Amino acid sequence: MTFDEKTLSSERIYEGRILNLRCDEVTTINGTSYREIIEHNGGAAVAALTDDRKLVMVQQFRKPSERVMLEVPAGKRDGDEAGLEVARRELREETGYSAEFMTHLTSIFTTVGYSEEVLDIYLAEGLTPGETNFDDNEAIDILEIQLDELVNMVMAGKIEDAKSIVAIMMTAEILRRRSDG
Repeated sequence: MTFDEKTLSSERIYEGRILNLRCDEVTTINGTSYREIIEHNGGAAVAALTDDRKLVMVQQFRKPSERVMLEVPAGKRDGDEAGLEVARRELREETGYSAEFMTHLTSIFTTVGYSEEVLDIYLAEGLTPGETNFDDNEAIDILEIQLDELVNMVMAGKIEDAKSIVAIMMTAEILRRRSDG
């Protein structure tokens, strides 16, 4: 049985540069409760596919996980920027590539239990190399890895980033359907 919670009150607890935190009092099936919710402007991620079935990946240290993570290029939305604009910008800044074709694969809630963040995920094809434009505080390695190898890494638990898992697996399925079609 589902129950639509109604917001009775809302209080902003923290305001930051990237995210805000609020606490909502809500109706529940047994009365009322509180929900702590992260407000985030969202962003986009890109499965950048080369002509030889490699994905352009980025590798960087991520403080929340305290380790180096292998990910698809991605970034946050600036203001009212459309997902496609974010995807094109982040692909160019983080990898140097631009894409002739960009296909929207899906939109995902990154952590549906406590965050409003939505990421638009795109497949980029017809890649043209160019120059990167990292943020001043970014230290990124760029790797090109065969899609089949990435799928195996996902299945072995070696890729832990959710947006990258979605992008890799959806790209693999799209290519499988194209070859079947």
